[in-house]
Parts: sequence; structure tokens; C-alpha cells
Amino acid sequence: MTIDEYAAGFGEEPGYLDYARVGPLARVAAEETLAFTQVLERARYGSMEAFREQDVRVRAAASALTGTPAERIVSIPNTSTGLMHAMFGLTGAVLLSPGEFPSVPIAAVRANEALHSVQPAWLETDHGKVTPGQIREQLEANVAAVAVSLVDSRTGYLCDLEGIRQVIGDRLLIVDAIQGFGIVDAPWDLADVVVTGGQKWCRAGWGTGVMVLSERALERLTPVFSGYTGTEDDEVWDEVPPPAAGARAYRVSNPDPIAQARFAAALEELAGVGVPEVNARVAENVSRVIELADEFAIPVASSRDERERAGIVVLEPEPEHVTVLTASLHNHGVTATTRLGTVRLSVHAVLSEDTVEMLRGAFVSFNTAATY
Repeated sequence: MTIDEYAAGFGEEPGYLDYARVGPLARVAAEETLAFTQVLERARYGSMEAFREQDVRVRAAASALTGTPAERIVSIPNTSTGLMHAMFGLTGAVLLSPGEFPSVPIAAVRANEALHSVQPAWLETDHGKVTPGQIREQLEANVAAVAVSLVDSRTGYLCDLEGIRQVIGDRLLIVDAIQGFGIVDAPWDLADVVVTGGQKWCRAGWGTGVMVLSERALERLTPVFSGYTGTEDDEVWDEVPPPAAGARAYRVSNPDPIAQARFAAALEELAGVGVPEVNARVAENVSRVIELADEFAIPVASSRDERERAGIVVLEPEPEHVTVLTASLHNHGVTATTRLGTVRLSVHAVLSEDTVEMLRGAFVSFNTAATY
């Protein structure tokens, strides 16, 4: 598949620049949803077996993208569920920034409150950027794991997984990958736990996700939330068997096979075009948005270095002008996220000329209103 064929699967209206919040469904994901919904609606004899095949399918698709064997991958309904599994399964201190997306610190604190087996160790960062140097300076002997976002949701900063791995040694590295999975060709083999949902850059909708585990993670984590489908047996009656030996242990119940099907379709498409190809197109489009912001002298707070960014561009006008910029984007039909004094534009592999002109119009209006 070519990058242009992949781009043809974007069906959203012009002006959408909010993939870091939610990615409109990819065409293949929408088609897969419709097809399996019709199978469930009709329930023809023998057709229901197709639903049982989707767990194997989605894990195989995730395996192709991460390079991890499918038996070390488990389907989860969202990123937060995977983070809860990881934090509740830990023993020892976990080093993390309190400024991470709330799913990460909240999971650590809830695990501490409930089990007292994991202790959050709060990392001081450089304006929200988690770097290997900061981790090295604050790494104590009792730290058993380090948790980090692949891409920070507020700053757009793409963390250095290779540098972090070198610093932490054989401690567990837990990665919340949702803000980069599908558009960043990351060294997934360096992480011990990778959790992601499919509703953002993978464009697979809500209720989708995977948790990818290293052999080290399987040895050191305890599957605290392990349900009846998390055992080695397909049928569990009149006894309580132990959790399965592999990633299957982290299953709580039967997954949603239609969600798995659409996630698998999206991942298969990504594997077909190649994440590096998608990343290159995203990089071009991000640069174009930054150049447009520069043209109108709108301050860009996120990194301009391609090695430190993915698809997020953060604009930080003067505090008194944030509402004006937000209103200008809204009035010109540009979908973006305003949060904590910044405006976040998130750009995918498709950036239509119509969207560029809508963004330009919003910036013209903003400059006019701000100057006046």
C-alpha cells in the first residue's frame, strides 16, 4: 500500500486538527465495524465463529507493528486499563512525572492506596519534558520501574526511549504510547510494558487497545485483575485456576470482538503502508502548521526538532489572547483543543489545502482581533 492510498482512507471534513483527542474512524475501521455489525445482526448459522477469531487477529496485527510475539500481547478496552494492570502489578517504587496524562499518576496512586506495594516517586521535569538526564539525577535504588508517555499530551514532546533505557538499566519501563502509536516508529523492544488505545492516531474508535509485555514484565508483574478468561482454560467451572503464564493473564472478561476487528483492520493498514512512511508525512504536515503559525507570529511552545515531536503542535499566545485564538479557530471551523492556557493542534498524515486555508483564516482573524 502506498502512502497516498492510506491517505485516501481519511474521510473527515476539512478543519479537523484534533487527532490527539480522537481520530475520526479510518475507512477500513468503519467498513469492518459495519461488516461485523451486520454479521451480529443476522447471526446466520456458523457466522458467529468469526467473532472468536478477532482476538488472535488483533494480537497478530499488533505483533507486526511492535515486533513482539502475539502471546505477549493482550487486548484491552483502553489505555487506562493497561496502566491499571501495570501499576497494580508492581512491587516497589515507580518513578514518574506528576504532569503525565492523569491516567498514569492516578493509576500509581490508586495502586498505592489499595495495595501499598507500589510507591509513586515524583519526577521533576523540564517544563513537562521527561528526559534521560532528569531520570538519571532522580533515580533512587528503590525504584523498580519508570513510567513515561511516549508523547506528552500537553507539550507534544517525544521522549527518548533509547536514552531512558540506557539510564534505568534492567528496571521496568512502562510506556503510555497512545499519543504516538501508529505514527511514531518507536523502539518498542526497549519497553517492558507498552499500553495504547486505538481511538487517536490509529483511528480505530473507542473500546480498542493492546497491552504489550516483555518477558521481564511477565516475570515481575502480578496480574492482580485476572478474570475467568485470563486462565489457561477456555472453560472454567467448579474451580478457580491460577492466571495464565503469559499476557493472557491480564484478561478480565471476553473482549468486544467488533472493536477488535476494527482495531485489527486499522493496524493491518498501518503495517501495509509502514509507520515510517506515515511518520514522514506527519512530519511534513507538522512543519507546515508551524510555519503558518510563525507567519502570523503566534508563539509555538512545542518542539520544532523532528526528533522531539510527533503530531502535536502547541500554540501559547499571551494569556489574555487565548480565548481570542480559540474563538477564531472555532469561527473558521477548525477543530482543536484548548487546555490550561495553550491551544493544541494535532496533525496527521493528511492536511488538505482547505484545512490550511481555514487555519490561515483563523490566524488572520486572531491577529486582527489581538492587535485591535
